[in-house]
Amino acid sequence: MIDNMAFTDYFDDVQHIGIPTKDLKQAEAFWQSLGFEKTGDFPVGKVIFMKRNHLVIETWQADEVAGKAGAINHISMNTTDADAAFKAAKAEGFDLIDSEVQHLPFWDKGIKFFNVQGPDGVIVEFCEIVK
Repeated sequence: MIDNMAFTDYFDDVQHIGIPTKDLKQAEAFWQSLGFEKTGDFPVGKVIFMKRNHLVIETWQADEVAGKAGAINHISMNTTDADAAFKAAKAEGFDLIDSEVQHLPFWDKGIKFFNVQGPDGVIVEFCEIVK
């Protein structure tokens, strides 16, 4: 069976925005003061997820750009099938940062993701929360 889906068919919305921090507790307090609540706390990589309505912020400690103006590391798109999306992105000639789909033990069953480099160094992550 030939898959006719374009790369853009594999994602539907922004999943989260990744912002590094020098101090995770301070970042958590800041986002809470803006009305966000913590929805995920992962000791691997010292990562937390903060959510308010539809907006989710992923923040983690110890990134080289933390504390600099404009230090957004990536924008993550919600992906339903990271493996198929990766193949489509590769076939369409996107500048892939990762040579294969990556895995992390976040949420109940983990996540699968890969990153694409855009102009001006923009990183767009395509992330599937495994169900």
